[in-house]
Amino acid sequence: MKEHFQGEIEELKSNLIRMASVVDDQVDKVITALETGNIDLCKGVKSRDMEVDAYDNLIQTQCENIIALFQPVATDLRLVMSAIMINNNIERCGDIAVNISQRVKKTGNERALIVESQIIDMARTSQTMLKNAIDSFIRNDTELASQVIANDETVDKMNKQIFSFLVAKMQSNPELIEACTHLVVMTRHLERMADHATNIAENLVFYVEAKIIAHRKKTERYVDSQEEKDKID
Repeated sequence: MKEHFQGEIEELKSNLIRMASVVDDQVDKVITALETGNIDLCKGVKSRDMEVDAYDNLIQTQCENIIALFQPVATDLRLVMSAIMINNNIERCGDIAVNISQRVKKTGNERALIVESQIIDMARTSQTMLKNAIDSFIRNDTELASQVIANDETVDKMNKQIFSFLVAKMQSNPELIEACTHLVVMTRHLERMADHATNIAENLVFYVEAKIIAHRKKTERYVDSQEEKDKID
């Protein structure tokens, strides 16, 4: 029974890694297309999303079967719970890659605007976060996961700076409104990719260290605000 269980766990991990590899390829192609202006790289990104969805369904089923058949506890249960959440976040990154490819096609001729906006830097940072989050899961590396979590603030700052830049461009040059709008939407997708990478890293920490750190910053801000309110009252 134990060997059967370990075999199911290893197969689950392997499918997650295979799924992540497909999404990593999708993301790399669309960001390289953004960086180079070669929109042909976007071909096939949407069709591969069907492969990602198939893995999503498979992994969900595997997790359900493992829980039903083996009733895992402690570390094994945390692994299955984390796998469910990580699977969901990887699948969403595949969707985001498709969404970004659509915006890349719309802005392929706006090379100067794209370079000046520094959206490529944001894209590569988000991509690196996703790669590192996946690697942290493969290697059970909580230190790498912590780096991913810390970098989320960097992407948030980039998002705000680029948004302000694009708004200013639209105000000063109405001819750029359409292109800037597409880029604003793209920054939102990139910011969400970084969020999903952070979620993956947080779930890895939960699996390895049995610590729930999701929403930690929001919780800390809430506690601080309540303490300040109590002082005033």
